[in-house]
Amino acid sequence: MSKLSRKKVLDLYFMDARHKLIDLAAFLDRLDRAEGESDFRSEALAQAMQHLLSHDPDRAAKVLMTLSDPTTEPIATATTKAACGAWPGKA
Repeated sequence: MSKLSRKKVLDLYFMDARHKLIDLAAFLDRLDRAEGESDFRSEALAQAMQHLLSHDPDRAAKVLMTLSDPTTEPIATATTKAACGAWPGKA
């Protein structure tokens, strides 16, 4: 499998990435205007965004792990009806 050139990657994926960045910026604007306290999700998002700014070759893995539950033991019962998208930091 041949590697794509930087130009080809930009040609293929730039508009999608642009859309996602604008959508994320709009979300952050809404979050900043909202009243109330932040929680673990906004803290996890801020940490994940720091990985985006790095030049590490495994940014995607680091973002995923920042938002993932690192524990390996299953919990006895679910505490909510749905996933929340970030780990609250307690087992």
